[in-house]
Amino acid sequence: MHERSSVGELAERLRDELDRYSPGGKLPSSRALVERFRVSPVTVSRALAQLAAEGLVVTRPGAGAFRARTRTAPAPAGDTSWQEVALSADGAADLVPRSVDASGVLVSLAAPPPGVIEFNGGYLHPSLQPERAMAAALSRAGRRPGAWGRPPMEGLPELREWFARGIGGAFTAAEVLVTAGGQSALTTALRALAPPGAPVLVESPTYPGMLAIARAAGLRPVPVPVDADGVKPALLADAFRASGAPAFVCQPLFQNPTGAVLAPERRHEVLRIAREAGAFVVEDDFVRRLVHEDAGPLPRPLAADDPDGVVVHVCSLTKATSPSFRVSALAARGPVLERLRAIQVVDTFFVPRPLQEAALELVGSPAWPRHLRAVSAELKARRDAMTGALALHLPELALPHVPSGGYHLWPRLPDGTDESALVAAALRAGVALAPGRPYFSAEPPAPHLRLSFAAVAGTGEIAEGVRRLRAACDEVLG
Repeated sequence: MHERSSVGELAERLRDELDRYSPGGKLPSSRALVERFRVSPVTVSRALAQLAAEGLVVTRPGAGAFRARTRTAPAPAGDTSWQEVALSADGAADLVPRSVDASGVLVSLAAPPPGVIEFNGGYLHPSLQPERAMAAALSRAGRRPGAWGRPPMEGLPELREWFARGIGGAFTAAEVLVTAGGQSALTTALRALAPPGAPVLVESPTYPGMLAIARAAGLRPVPVPVDADGVKPALLADAFRASGAPAFVCQPLFQNPTGAVLAPERRHEVLRIAREAGAFVVEDDFVRRLVHEDAGPLPRPLAADDPDGVVVHVCSLTKATSPSFRVSALAARGPVLERLRAIQVVDTFFVPRPLQEAALELVGSPAWPRHLRAVSAELKARRDAMTGALALHLPELALPHVPSGGYHLWPRLPDGTDESALVAAALRAGVALAPGRPYFSAEPPAPHLRLSFAAVAGTGEIAEGVRRLRAACDEVLG
């Protein structure tokens, strides 16, 4: 059984039985619960933790779990209505709203209820994560001399060197900063490159987290359309001329959500256009390590063809490992590097040294290349399973591009489809979806879904998820 659903089911069983115990009464031991419900000790621990978070039980190390006592009446709530005025009172010169909308990001971060198939996830399923290798790396890292001391602000030299080699030799280790995940690196980059109120060019559609970062920084996302070959250079040039934007954020390899790869003939055009505009290109190379088995040779990062410091490069280990393994790199050359370094130090000081040491242990172990090969083969199998199931059961969903890397598909829905209604119907049918609307910074040209095949347990769950999606489409589309 899926670990997450096991935890939810056990928590529900225990919740139903709490009335058997008086307030303060002791629940059966963890060992007794393991034997009774035939689950792992980890499942019992997590189920009890869930009930403790709900205030239903109290856990005491060494003593066990107890039913929580009846709570006394809460103190009268304070009046926080003043905050509505304070948070909306922008200065006269500040024309950009300061509200932060994280809804598009939460769609792929929030865990669905037990029993719901996760087609909306943005990370590898636990069965695809190198959990043993990460655990071993963390254990070895913790024993390294000085592992718990303060690291260099820019990151461990050996880790910076490893990241530099992976960017096609475009940067030296001195031009690389270790950051706490790609989201943090992108946030630092945009704060460094654009002042509040400035426009920033983004692909359309694009990753909702990028739009959230830009808006939270007080920037105005300006969409530039992409097709199966990536961003359209002529429209990029028009957007720079019309907006005067200081930066363009793109994902040239297996773009999220379209899966597009920037065509060879467009690569130099993108760099030339940005250079002539006096602007930066922020290259988010987020899934280079999630290439599918049949992809063939990958194009080099844009940064590898940029001698002039136009490209600020972002790459990460997170997508290929675990959402909690938040180690990434931010690379740049020229004066902008000092600004990036200063912003990172002010925001986060540094990435915890034990995590950096664990990253070095992981990527230097024989398990790392084995893991990447296994993920490459499994992602291809899952992609093929999902495309086959969609073609068979949902032919009305157009799928013009099938990527050879990444972890999702981007089917277009029939014109006029209500995305929100379909997402709600799918959840009732037992499958969680990511609607297309949050991926657009302006009005979308058509309704879409982003369907992840990496966050599910396997091809069998993909087939069942498409079957449930068929039922939801029958309800909404008629």
